[in-house]
Amino acid sequence: MASAVRRIKLGSQGLEVSAQGLGCMGMSYGYGPPKPEAEMIKLIHHAINNGVTHLDTSDAYGPHTNEILIGKALKGIDRSKVQIASKFGIIHEDGRHEIKGDPAYARACCEASLKRLDLDYIDLYYVHRIDKNVPIEVTIGELKKLVEEGKIKYIGLSEASPETIRRAHAVHPITAVQLEWSLWTRDIEEEVVPTCRELGIGIVAFSPLGKGFFTGGADMVSKLKDNDFRKNLPKFLPENVKHNKKIFEGVNEMAARKGCTPSQLALAWVHHRGDDVVPLPGTTKIANLDKNIAAESIKLTPEEIAQLEVIAGADAVKGDRYTEALTQYTWKYANTPPPSSWKA
Repeated sequence: MASAVRRIKLGSQGLEVSAQGLGCMGMSYGYGPPKPEAEMIKLIHHAINNGVTHLDTSDAYGPHTNEILIGKALKGIDRSKVQIASKFGIIHEDGRHEIKGDPAYARACCEASLKRLDLDYIDLYYVHRIDKNVPIEVTIGELKKLVEEGKIKYIGLSEASPETIRRAHAVHPITAVQLEWSLWTRDIEEEVVPTCRELGIGIVAFSPLGKGFFTGGADMVSKLKDNDFRKNLPKFLPENVKHNKKIFEGVNEMAARKGCTPSQLALAWVHHRGDDVVPLPGTTKIANLDKNIAAESIKLTPEEIAQLEVIAGADAVKGDRYTEALTQYTWKYANTPPPSSWKA
């Protein structure tokens, strides 16, 4: 089947990926119970056959079960045709939550991920969250060794501050920074995006559909299962949804005029952020995957983009990205100590 998704260079080190990726977390973790394995493998194959070859996972998703799923799905797939991204650094097991970025842990995680994925190398390996007790130079120094050993091809950061991005990039070129970016989450635009562009670093936008909000607005929120982590996020609390549904209604009205769905319009907006931006929508349904793929070809005029940004402007959104407990792990709080402080 001919590729329906164009390919782009992510970053300036040579990594080529599909211009739209597939976030695989929700297949195994976070959005209610894990989905049936056979169905998810079928969905992954459908994505690859339609040109979505950039698959994103992490050892934290499950934990571990999402990587195992991806490994099974890749059996019989031409390795050169897919770009696998995984991550390390978040531990949340048995009620504890910890961020860890020391060299020994980074290496152990990478080697364990390779086994679960059943791969010889990982295309793009991210520091999932920044360990504020370990100089970023120390963490990246170990990942650099893993690149030299052929275990990973390219290095990425997730939720990293501009200072941390610069310091990491000075040790080894950073290919991509992954951050939340959508119509209603735009806090990275003033500081992080310009830093990445100055350094030639690609941007991978997770939750480009507002963690699913732009698929169904208040109706979607009302259907969330009790074990769906989104139920506790400020933007999804009942008092804020009552306010935020106006944003969805505005996007929905504009989508109707353009002959697309609100989720396609929101995703098209992210695609229009630049050729260095790869949105990473997640889904567990083939029909939704096809709609996401179609969004890549939707063209927006400057006037339509401006109108969307008024509808979903910062003043229009009520509620923070995360709870206070989780906010401390976002890019605004992701600086690390100087290298001189590290004692191995």
